[in-house]
Amino acid sequence: MSAIIEGTTLLNKNPSNISEVVSEHKILEDFEIEQLIYESQQAFKIWSKTPAPERAKVLARAAQLYADHKEHYSKILHKENGKPIDEARGEIQEVIDTLEFFAGEGRRLYGMVGNSEMPNKTIYTTREPIGPALLITAWNFPAAVPSWKAAPCLIGGNTFILKPSEHAPLSGKIFVDVLNEAGLPHGVAQLAIGDGAVGKKLLERDEIKIVSFTGSTAVGREIAEVAASGFKKCALELGGKNSSIVMPDANLDLVREGLIWGAYGTAGQRCTSTSRLILSKSTSEALLPSFVEEITSLYDKVNNRPSDKYCPIITAKQLRKVDDLVQEAIAEGAELVCGGKILDDGSHQGYFYEPTILKIKPAMKIAKTEVFGPVLSVMELEDKEPEKLLEEAMAISNDVKYGLSNSIFTENMNLGMKALKMFESGLVYFNAPTIGAECGGASFFGGWKQTGNGSREGGVAALDTYTQYKTVSIDYSASLQKAQISNYKSPAS
Repeated sequence: MSAIIEGTTLLNKNPSNISEVVSEHKILEDFEIEQLIYESQQAFKIWSKTPAPERAKVLARAAQLYADHKEHYSKILHKENGKPIDEARGEIQEVIDTLEFFAGEGRRLYGMVGNSEMPNKTIYTTREPIGPALLITAWNFPAAVPSWKAAPCLIGGNTFILKPSEHAPLSGKIFVDVLNEAGLPHGVAQLAIGDGAVGKKLLERDEIKIVSFTGSTAVGREIAEVAASGFKKCALELGGKNSSIVMPDANLDLVREGLIWGAYGTAGQRCTSTSRLILSKSTSEALLPSFVEEITSLYDKVNNRPSDKYCPIITAKQLRKVDDLVQEAIAEGAELVCGGKILDDGSHQGYFYEPTILKIKPAMKIAKTEVFGPVLSVMELEDKEPEKLLEEAMAISNDVKYGLSNSIFTENMNLGMKALKMFESGLVYFNAPTIGAECGGASFFGGWKQTGNGSREGGVAALDTYTQYKTVSIDYSASLQKAQISNYKSPAS
């Protein structure tokens, strides 16, 4: 395991080299939960009254602190969850970008002014803070995802308690430490280390008014039920089963490069990872041989050593889950094109699974199950004219319970635009893989169906989770005017 709990101590281990303890953390005890809750409530009284432009200054200072120490934090993240150093650098840059973007929102926390139906009356609506938030984040983006949640939470005037994954807690701790160093009042940003039991205890507290969770659909459903019973604001970012459709006219060099990144970046351990490839048989025959050659070079089996672009599986349990799904698919009739084996179960260094390609049928279990590993399922369709091929591919793409990210590769703009409209997912890509969401502005991150509950992260829509609306009516007519029953008469009458 990448995390070992010994009594009240959590040992955070490097999944690339499980003999290396990256950090040690004390697990939160019940009396400390009480303290966190109390301090979060008290800090809310101060922070919620702080002008948004002043809140923004703290976020901007935090962004600068991350920029000043980017390489240091990148190396920590690289060791903590095993992702390649280039990916780790990219994630820390995303933290910087997110903090900078929401710092800008401190000057743009807009409401709305409307027209009353009555004279001498003004109506406007403002965004207001809600209260203490619980942020529960995953191990695969242990720095970026906390920033996606915390930045809009803070700029909205709320306090938060971050419960990072026990499999990558150090990056979360650093994030909270940097925010506090940047000048947050005591208690605005706090940390809760522990397993799911700690998160559950915090979630059930009435004082928590907002909960934001990134993780599995099964756990998300449980969180939603608890949140609903307490009328908490709830944001859920859950699973995915993403597809790339490749049309016969696609640029196969671009497709190959995109799929290596989309399916095997972070060893497929992203909710947006490309899990399904849908294309015609002739296109598959043209693409797969060179594609297989490239992905098999990601791990040197002779020397039992991954390339510097290949990521370990986070835990032994997840490693076994990936292999179980692959072996079950093969038993069900899937054709193993390459991979399909555990490369290192921790006996040598870390947890590694062979980059895998399966040829499957749409009805198979693996066609609809999130693997969260370096496994690409290929579905070959009979060659036919492009419109019919797209129609068949789209039906397969949409026939899953998730709706996070999908993509199409084609040089035909008309077909590509039709596909973007037809995909049943919150994210769609044209001539790109299913990963690569940017932060800020018009880039809203989130999905449809069982991928979430309609909330969004990354862009301005994230503010909807962390603010509530207040409509203000000001009547300066010096008389009682009744809405919808007003005795107002037009000057023309």
